[in-house]
Amino acid sequence: MRSPTPSSPRPTSSPRPPLSSRRTPGSRRLAAGLASLCIVLAGCTGAPQPSTSVGDPPAGPAAVVAARKAAGIADCPRVQNVTPRPDGLPDLVLNCLGGDTTVKLSGLRGKPMVINLWAQWCEPCRAESPYLRQFEKAAKGKVLLLGVNYDDPRPELAVEFASAVGWTYPQMADPERRLSGAMPISGIPLTLFVDADGKVVHKVSGGLDSYEELVQFTRDELGVKL
Repeated sequence: MRSPTPSSPRPTSSPRPPLSSRRTPGSRRLAAGLASLCIVLAGCTGAPQPSTSVGDPPAGPAAVVAARKAAGIADCPRVQNVTPRPDGLPDLVLNCLGGDTTVKLSGLRGKPMVINLWAQWCEPCRAESPYLRQFEKAAKGKVLLLGVNYDDPRPELAVEFASAVGWTYPQMADPERRLSGAMPISGIPLTLFVDADGKVVHKVSGGLDSYEELVQFTRDELGVKL
């Protein structure tokens, strides 16, 4: 896999490493076309536009937490006090979306995980949102699905988007892109596959093409069949 390059201030897509076993040029063009059409129509399933205007003043942390809980988005998990591993998640503390609790990433252990970095302004993130919603239901009890709202200055819009597309899994926040200083991030969306021991075993840079692709990576990289 090609080494990632530092992320740009507002990436809307990420160059994907050549994985010929799962991609063809035609499929990439088709996925990109569908993603663009989805946003233009603003009626494509799983990719609605937030109703809150970006010109509105940002909501305070308490309002974001209240909105998150009202949307049924789960609280962030409690973590173990463990020694960080060099091939694992960085020893970095992130806020839960809204800032009511914190999560030490290196302490996330005990269950296979899929961690998706996204932002409400990111079109490929919107396009892949239905696959994550479907995966959340299928993986419940087998794989811990987590989100990181990344490089996003409007957490209230993030909560609104997550609610609109039906995400209820825990969401952390990294508005200042602190993760980029601790691990290679070429852009978003970015999906990490982490085993139960906390080792990052695989990463997918760029939008997922389908729910089936996400299920296949989970089986191949984490050994979990859904």
